[in-house]
Amino acid sequence: MEMIDLLLKRRSVSVRLITEPGPSEEQLDLILRAATRVPDHGKLAPWRIQILRKDGQRRLGDFLAALFAREMPEANEKQIEFERQRPQRAPLLLVVTSKPRPSPKVPELEQLLSGGAVCQNILVAAQALGVAANWITEWPAFRPEVVEHLGHDPATDRILGFFYLGTASERPDERPRPALEDVVSEWAGAPAPAAENEDVA
Repeated sequence: MEMIDLLLKRRSVSVRLITEPGPSEEQLDLILRAATRVPDHGKLAPWRIQILRKDGQRRLGDFLAALFAREMPEANEKQIEFERQRPQRAPLLLVVTSKPRPSPKVPELEQLLSGGAVCQNILVAAQALGVAANWITEWPAFRPEVVEHLGHDPATDRILGFFYLGTASERPDERPRPALEDVVSEWAGAPAPAAENEDVA
């Protein structure tokens, strides 16, 4: 597929439609290499990617279920089990975390955006290889307990997303995209400020 066609046709696959098999080791290596080839001012690599296979997914699921049950004492077993299965919905799970590094030249926002580029490259590379993928955050991404459980510092690090990878059980429907005229404009400069002695009434 031509690169421009790939970008124009990129489409996430709903997690409920992702099934076995997962990406091969060769495909995963290519996805990870593409993911890390992103703009990175200062060569800081201010992000990390974790691979969770079935054992890791199960352990994370146990942690999420326990955290959910502790904070939602009224939850029933079905709801708790749903949280246990949350990270186990696809053959392979990737977790991308922003890990900003102190830098006098590279503001944290630039480092965060570099991590966002990692996330987008995962999706594009996966689709180029015929691997179904979905980028999701959901509540676990915003909980410091989960950040810490995955080995990061909740004081500085942020989970940018969970990436579910596998095979699409059916072709996803196309979704509406914004019309270019609604989101794109040309800017030729701001009006010159009026002179101080000019009547602007």
